[in-house]
Amino acid sequence: MAKPYSRDLRERLVGGVEAGASRHEVARTFKVSPSCVIKLLQQWKATGDCGPRGFGGHKRYALAGHEAETRALVAAHPDLTVTELWHEIRTRGIKAGRSSVGRFLQHLELTYKKNTVRHRTTAAGRSGRSRRMASGANKP
Repeated sequence: MAKPYSRDLRERLVGGVEAGASRHEVARTFKVSPSCVIKLLQQWKATGDCGPRGFGGHKRYALAGHEAETRALVAAHPDLTVTELWHEIRTRGIKAGRSSVGRFLQHLELTYKKNTVRHRTTAAGRSGRSRRMASGANKP
C-alpha cells in the first residue's frame, strides 16, 4: 500500500516553490508528479501546514443511524433481495446506495441464504436427468 511522502520532502517541495521555482520545475527536480506539488501548495495556502492528512481509518455505514428500521424491514420481508430492500429504504426517505445496503446487511449478519426447503429452480416437468437418459435413448 502507498504511503504519504515524508514531512521533510514536503517541506522541500514547498520551499522550492516559495524560492521562486515553478511547480513543474520543483516536481521534475524532486521526481514527483506536478499534481502532487500543486495539491501540496493548495494545502499549504489553506492550512499553513504541509504535513500528511489523515490516512486510512474506518468509514461509518450509511445506514448506521437506521439500524432498527432496517432490521424491522428484513424481519417483515426476509426474502427481499438487496435491490428490493434498497428501493423500500429509499421510499422511506433514507438516502443510501444499493451497495451500502448490501454491506450493512453483511455487517448485521442478516444475509439471505437458500435452505433445503427452497429447492433449486428447475424446468417444469423435468427430472434431474438429461432428456436422452430419461427417455432411454442411450440403450444399445
